[in-house]
Amino acid sequence: MAGNSFGTLFRFTTWGESHGPAIGCVVDGAPPRIPLNETDIQAWLDKRKPGQSRFTTQRRESDRVRIVSGIFEGVTTGTPISLIIDNEDVRSKDYDDIKDVFRPGHADYTYAMKYGVRDWRGSGRASARETASRVAAGAIARKILGPGVTIRGALVQIGPHAIDRARWDWAETARNPFWCPDAAMAKDWEGFLDSVRKAGSSTGAVIEVVASGVPAGWGDPIYDKLDGDIARALMTINAVKGVEIGAGFAAASLSGEENADEMRMQDGKVTFLSNNAGGILGGISSGQDIVARFAVKPTSSILTPRRTVNERLEEVDVSTKGRHDPCVGIRAVPVGEAMLACVLADHMLRHKAQCGSS
Repeated sequence: MAGNSFGTLFRFTTWGESHGPAIGCVVDGAPPRIPLNETDIQAWLDKRKPGQSRFTTQRRESDRVRIVSGIFEGVTTGTPISLIIDNEDVRSKDYDDIKDVFRPGHADYTYAMKYGVRDWRGSGRASARETASRVAAGAIARKILGPGVTIRGALVQIGPHAIDRARWDWAETARNPFWCPDAAMAKDWEGFLDSVRKAGSSTGAVIEVVASGVPAGWGDPIYDKLDGDIARALMTINAVKGVEIGAGFAAASLSGEENADEMRMQDGKVTFLSNNAGGILGGISSGQDIVARFAVKPTSSILTPRRTVNERLEEVDVSTKGRHDPCVGIRAVPVGEAMLACVLADHMLRHKAQCGSS
């Protein structure tokens, strides 16, 4: 199946299915002599793994990563880095009753139409389980970027309930199960999600990812724009249906005067008075924070019966039992961070190759 690799100079390929023996990825293009061990990767996988609160799927996976190539004496060798994560808590029997049914909102129907065969156990490759491999690749990308580039993510909306940006506190994202920067809204989300979960339903979310410390000059014009690659990276995440950079769609309601990120000199350096562009102009980083948001649809696996058809083209109703996230957007926060890290590492290496500097 094509379409399993991402990136140009920093490139990774993911493999494995939700209910197979393991998942993993192969990362190619990592420069040599970068210190790297499994602990460096595990810290980020632990942020994404399921079962950490009542608001995510209760599938119990340690997501313990093993490095099987590309590392010697604690540093990268410049050869492909292969990573494996065993699947430990598989319950394929949960899908026995619906294995010949196309679940609305899922990729069941489209996979069957394209390939004539599909892995119905937990959605196979279409499962959010695949995103653990992306997070592992993102951990390596962060090592390439180094400590000068900081990438953070936050959940800014669940269902119709958005945060108050006046209360934004990055430290708060580590103190609640939602990666929410607004302590008051995090409390409100608890009650809302409890009601969604008890009803056997689901809800969507909006995640914001921010990269600080990216110098001006990364990216390329026209077809390889930095913001274009970021948008594509985020759109490849399971269940994502929309992406915006900087002011995004809100820019359509601004005047030219309001939207312009005016510039002044401060301490001998160019400084911007606003950041509607999200840190990218003409496809090239401006030196400001890179800001992107992506919208995640409600989890398609719900208990509420929905109308559909089966493989025999018979009209049926379906409800999905088993362990599912009432809001898959919660665990998408570290995935969004990882994909942003991968794009930035790729463009950093591309910039060095063309311009000879970081």
